[in-house]
Amino acid sequence: MVNSRLPYCFPSGNNHCGKPVCHLNPALHAHLWTGPDLLLSPFEWTIARRYMLPGKGEGFIALVAGISLVAVMLGVAALVIVMSVMNGFRAELVDKIVGLNGHAVIQAYGGRLDNWQQVLRAVEATPGVTKASPLIEQPLLVTFNGRVQAILARGNTAPDIAALRPKLVAGSLAPLTPNAGNVAVGSRLAENIGARIGDTITVINPAGQSTPFGTVPRQVAFRVAAIFEIGIYDYDNSYVVMPIQDAQTLMLSGDAIGMIEVRTTDADTAAQTLAPLARQLQGQVVVTDWKTINASLFEALAVERVAMFVVLSIIVLVAVFNILSSLIMLVRAKTRDIAILRTMGASRRSMLKIFVTTGFLIGALGTVAGVVLGFVFLYFRQNVVNLVGAVTGENLWDPKIRFLTELPSRSDPVEITVICLMALLFSFLATLYPAFKAASTDPVQVLRYE
Repeated sequence: MVNSRLPYCFPSGNNHCGKPVCHLNPALHAHLWTGPDLLLSPFEWTIARRYMLPGKGEGFIALVAGISLVAVMLGVAALVIVMSVMNGFRAELVDKIVGLNGHAVIQAYGGRLDNWQQVLRAVEATPGVTKASPLIEQPLLVTFNGRVQAILARGNTAPDIAALRPKLVAGSLAPLTPNAGNVAVGSRLAENIGARIGDTITVINPAGQSTPFGTVPRQVAFRVAAIFEIGIYDYDNSYVVMPIQDAQTLMLSGDAIGMIEVRTTDADTAAQTLAPLARQLQGQVVVTDWKTINASLFEALAVERVAMFVVLSIIVLVAVFNILSSLIMLVRAKTRDIAILRTMGASRRSMLKIFVTTGFLIGALGTVAGVVLGFVFLYFRQNVVNLVGAVTGENLWDPKIRFLTELPSRSDPVEITVICLMALLFSFLATLYPAFKAASTDPVQVLRYE
């Protein structure tokens, strides 16, 4: 039998809100049913908050709930960190590749563009093109103090050389004037051959002048006037930049150039912008945008990005299963309390909202903590990499392999929002079964032998 001392809501009448009137305790009835059905009443919020912090003798439930919160936090943090690093990696590569090579290049068949002035005018007249400049780029050799290394000799116009100024680590670009014999070299190249500012290096062009005894490689001495660092290992390890006139002399190309570098209003639509030009000059030149030049690299990054998101989403899904298990144990432990609340007038809807709120708040707190932890990790990411490398004795970020000299990061607000919504949705879904189980508790069966 139900304890007669417990107040009971007899369904003998209805008040203005359409709920059963508590004849024994009208004040309790008002407390139970205050507020709209879709919102938590003070009573429901009080119970939900109480269940989030189980009392004495329920330490195991509290432990499981704490593990659930930490698991969601770590899963969300892992997603935020990995996606931000991958976005940063792609953005840094795009910025550095496009910043040095432009949005597209126009090359003649055979690598030699003789009527480049006419082509240049056609490029500059194309809508959407903001800049076009002649360029020479040729693989050669460099030697200094007995050290020999393959390089890419790059002949630029004066404005393009001036664009390297923010990348300088030593020296000055002012001496890089035509026929002055000065060059700028990448930082890794200078380190590898041991060259410093003021040293004279020798650039070797294997396709030299023909003589009765065969082809004699052309060797030209240049003074190192500046050292720059783009941030991409391959560039810093191979580029030697010089005025385009010096490059023409070195290549014995006369007035011809190798290609025309093009910049457009939007790097992502460079191919569409230059499509009319490609049709106009079809058969004379080849128009290639930066996406095509680096297609394999960026396609690999896109596939890896999607794969990592899916895999790490499974971690969040596993984490919310802890919320499910903790709520199931909580419902089992509170069965008698639920029955008493039901006899006091609490509806099934109230029980449903109480346990959904309890589980959802664990997921919400874990999500917020995960985002905060993720951003803290990203802020100290290079320090973490250095620390792990020092502890393990391994070089975790080798620029020779990773292209970039430092671990990049760029957070996308849309992706962060999607991650948070996904974690909250998983947490909400995990609360439904235990909440329905609690709402379907029959107080008569539970309290029969009380």
